[in-house]
Amino acid sequence: MGDSFDELLLAGRLAVAGRPRTRKPPPSARPTGQNAAVDLALTLVAIAATVILVARACEPAGIPAPLGLLGVGIAASFVPGIREVALSPDVVLFGLLPPLLYAAALSTSLIDVRRHLGPILSLSVGLVLFTALGVGLLVSWLLPVGFAIAFALGAIVAPPDAVAATAVARRIGLPRRMTTILEGESLLNDATALVSLRTAVGAAGLAIGHGGGHAEVDVTSVAVDFARAVLGGVGIGFLVFLIVAAVRTRLTETAADTALSFAVPYLAYIPAEKVHASGVLAAVTAGLLLAHKAPRLQSASSRLSERINWASVTFLLENAVFLLIGLQMQRIIDGVRDSEQTLGHSVLVGLAVLLACLLLRPLWVVPVATLTTRDLGPLRARLPSMLVTSWAGMRGVVTLAAALTLPDDTPYRSVLVLIALVVTVGTLLLQGLTLPALARALDVRGPDPREDALVEATVVGAAIGAGLREIESAPDADPGSVETLREQATVRVNRIWERLGASAETPSELLRRLRLQMIAAERAEVLRMRSGGEVDQHVLQQVLNTMDAEEAALTYGVRRAGALRETPLRPPDAVLAACDHLQAPAGCVVPDTPEGCPACLEIGQSWVHLRMCTECGHVGCCDSSVGRHASGHFATSGHPVMRSLEPGEAWRWCFVDEALG
Repeated sequence: MGDSFDELLLAGRLAVAGRPRTRKPPPSARPTGQNAAVDLALTLVAIAATVILVARACEPAGIPAPLGLLGVGIAASFVPGIREVALSPDVVLFGLLPPLLYAAALSTSLIDVRRHLGPILSLSVGLVLFTALGVGLLVSWLLPVGFAIAFALGAIVAPPDAVAATAVARRIGLPRRMTTILEGESLLNDATALVSLRTAVGAAGLAIGHGGGHAEVDVTSVAVDFARAVLGGVGIGFLVFLIVAAVRTRLTETAADTALSFAVPYLAYIPAEKVHASGVLAAVTAGLLLAHKAPRLQSASSRLSERINWASVTFLLENAVFLLIGLQMQRIIDGVRDSEQTLGHSVLVGLAVLLACLLLRPLWVVPVATLTTRDLGPLRARLPSMLVTSWAGMRGVVTLAAALTLPDDTPYRSVLVLIALVVTVGTLLLQGLTLPALARALDVRGPDPREDALVEATVVGAAIGAGLREIESAPDADPGSVETLREQATVRVNRIWERLGASAETPSELLRRLRLQMIAAERAEVLRMRSGGEVDQHVLQQVLNTMDAEEAALTYGVRRAGALRETPLRPPDAVLAACDHLQAPAGCVVPDTPEGCPACLEIGQSWVHLRMCTECGHVGCCDSSVGRHASGHFATSGHPVMRSLEPGEAWRWCFVDEALG
């Protein structure tokens, strides 16, 4: 099974590379084409089913799905009767790694990466080399191998994983600056690690050829190779971006655009590797640029389709890699037993390397961050973020795949692969499971989602203002249509404001809930028509598709509102540029009534949120309420600024400049 799986997956790769297969089973043992295809299909289905079931089981327990699948794979590798699935490093490096890196790049902001490029380069280049050097010195002391091989292992275990860092950072809600730096580090550090590994393996090959002595490595040639890998990778990624961007401007079909997206990581990665440039940087560069330009290059339906499809692909590939690597455990242990090192000693060396990786990261992060982030406040305030960043170093796919790329004649190869596995599992266990508790203990937390809603309301309001000005100046603008669009735009903004300070169901939430009930009844009626064959099936499917799109949008709004309801609001650190009215010193004003909106009380109406004028203390209801008395007070008094009167909220709004502060 291992041979057929490996050969079928690598057939395209080997044909492109022009290399003959180096191992073929005897004709009597070789499965027929049909049997091999069925065998492969069943294996893929079993892998997908295992990924789905284990990931679902890990979620309630709070266990990272990759760690659970790795454990399942390790356990399954020792179960009699389960066929071995041989995993070639080329399958991982050329088949699985490019789409994973590309998908991570698609969800990363190019603007944020550019803003924090200094810290990102410090971690993705400086820290990787520092870790590789430290681990290399340790391994050359603990194992009878030359420094070149020891440094190769250091390069293997040095880079944290892009997917693991992103998943953990977003799951526990780290600050956006820290999340961006961790994402950028894990996207770019693979290039440094793989180039360093390639150099070390070359040097180790020379050393082995000289009877175990050390080969001299030309520092200048290493620097030139590294520069060529970086510049070549970025250049090829930029070229692929230009080509794909030109093609996308001529694509009108959503399915074709999504299919092109699946080809992009390979179009960037494989040519770069062929010319000894960094395929990692090529795929990441193409992904960052295409994601940044997507609003101009793709239609809305294409962008939605791309996000949904890539989320599914990433889920399967990321988790399947850990499952497949776990299935290699028995082979790895057998290889260690065949070497001169005992299994116990190899595990102890692996634990020592794990400890070195855990210590070397803060030894680099804290001093460098102390010197480079002085403008962000006193050291006491910055230290918690440094410590959390130091502990966010989970290893993953690249470490395990890189370990498998070691040549077969590498001394103690199985021992080195086992050490890489120990480091990966150890960091996922120790750091992945304790990072949330550390962040909570140090009070390092992400942005308040209710604060984000304030900013979102301002951004949407500014965007709507620009849109209304555009149609109002149009020569063919119908006043009735413009007024209808203005009312719809007001509802959109009010829907965002309603998410703040609401302890009961807001008008927008009530409408969403009732509309979802209507859609359920409408769908039931359409399905009754379909069962009775009363209407053409194509027409019914179009109606069902429209319902699905509307229901998805409504459900998304319900989830966002629910996430905000119990979240206490902190005052925003910075929103958009404040106007002169908001920058003026605020007076000491008290509400003119403690009972609520007096105008609503007078006519027997209810309100959603309460606002207070900062000049006279008049209390009125918000624009989501029926009366909209706060806006009415501004229209009659001209007082420009009001503030929220909801518990826990500390923000103000300028009616004149439509600015939030």
